[in-house]
Amino acid sequence: MDNVVVLGSANAVPDSRHDNTHLLIQAGKTNVLVDCASSPVQRLEKAGTSLESINNIFFTHFHPDHAAGAPLLFMVMWLKGRSAPLHLYGLEITLQKIRQTMELYDYHTWPGMFPLAYHFLPEGEGYRAFEDENLCITTSPVKHLIPTIGLRVDYKDSKKSLMYTCDTEPCPAVISLAHKVDVLLHEAAGNARGHSSPQQAAEDARAADSRSLVLIHYDYSHPELAKMVEQARQIFPGEVSLAQDFMQIGF
Repeated sequence: MDNVVVLGSANAVPDSRHDNTHLLIQAGKTNVLVDCASSPVQRLEKAGTSLESINNIFFTHFHPDHAAGAPLLFMVMWLKGRSAPLHLYGLEITLQKIRQTMELYDYHTWPGMFPLAYHFLPEGEGYRAFEDENLCITTSPVKHLIPTIGLRVDYKDSKKSLMYTCDTEPCPAVISLAHKVDVLLHEAAGNARGHSSPQQAAEDARAADSRSLVLIHYDYSHPELAKMVEQARQIFPGEVSLAQDFMQIGF
């Protein structure tokens, strides 16, 4: 089934019910993990997806709430006997930091450690980063505090699409990558440097002519949390909803 599973929907501050934002992209037998917040192991198990089926991981950037879970995930995969290579995708600056982190754990000394295959993505817009018989993933740099990419996912069977902004201010790259997507999964951490408010997310969705808008990476403790969807609906005419942990977006 063609799905995006929200494994976590919170901003950088999780709570007992909401993990930091990370996603599972599913298309046929293809499973792609987007970011490694805390430890995706339990989240993937709850979502009914085995670790063995994860062969590709996209790292959007190297902030702890998006990448800190990688060493533990890799260790669990190793302890469970993985031998197949694990393919990692991201900007060179991001993946080099992932590699440095693993070297701090002396992972080369782990007996029988499986290969980590690093795929450095260019900082140009509209780069076709991954493609198989089920889906195509295109990346573009967005405007965050550090180098960061957003992703567009095009499903080949259903001909439907999703764009995930990751952490970003409003920027032309989001609108271009989200052009006429079925779902724009847009961060809504607030109107601050490197982030977007619900209203700004709605403006991006309207400018991109997206069919629907799902707000993600927001503050669950915000006193006006209930108003976020209403604020976005005043700007964007399509369907608007809030992402929740383990929410499934079908395609």
